[in-house]
Amino acid sequence: MTKKIILSLAALVISLGAMSQVRVGVKGGWNLSSLTVDNDGSVDKDRSLSGYHIGLIADMPLVPRILSFQPGVFYSTKGAKLVSGDEDSQNYTKFTTRPQYIEVPLNFIGKIPVGANTKLFAGIGPYFAFGVAGKNKVYTTIGGVTTTTESDIKWDDDTPFNDGDPNKGLNKYKRFDWGGNLQVGAEFRNVLISAQYGMGFGKINSGSDNSSDDKNKNRVFSISAGYLF
Repeated sequence: MTKKIILSLAALVISLGAMSQVRVGVKGGWNLSSLTVDNDGSVDKDRSLSGYHIGLIADMPLVPRILSFQPGVFYSTKGAKLVSGDEDSQNYTKFTTRPQYIEVPLNFIGKIPVGANTKLFAGIGPYFAFGVAGKNKVYTTIGGVTTTTESDIKWDDDTPFNDGDPNKGLNKYKRFDWGGNLQVGAEFRNVLISAQYGMGFGKINSGSDNSSDDKNKNRVFSISAGYLF
């Protein structure tokens, strides 16, 4: 019994020691987003759209200096563009969609010390996102004269547990998105530099569920800088 108590206390002390090393910080950067255009998940680079992300992260050591759990919460823009015709000509149309999400990544980060205050790292984990805003814009040029129309993105009321949403429709986006992240980077004392690729697993169009059609899933390449306090 005494041995079990000692081991339990030791585990508690180790856990508290690890928690005492938890750091929180800020992180943000540039997004290059697109939507899948084929069922195999490929994207068209010409449809990529620049955006941004900004938010908070925590770094929670699981194995000191080697493995961390790194959750976060971000405001992130996604989307894509589509151009019909030649932008250098007098007649073309460009459509852009820019949905904006509150995104929660849950990444596990493996670290390799390469110096006293420097580590290289790689990470993987899921993300969950909730659509909160966004715009659709259409730019039409005819005879060199351009007109612009703009509308707010409409969201349905789906949840991860609700498949029978009466508010869904092809003119709306699914409010809930989820997927996975891969990232690599470097940590210099408290400064983080990283590159990440986010792959959405759910189609963004509401009311378009079809097992033979996997188009229109979010894809986002990001470059970030952060600071852990």
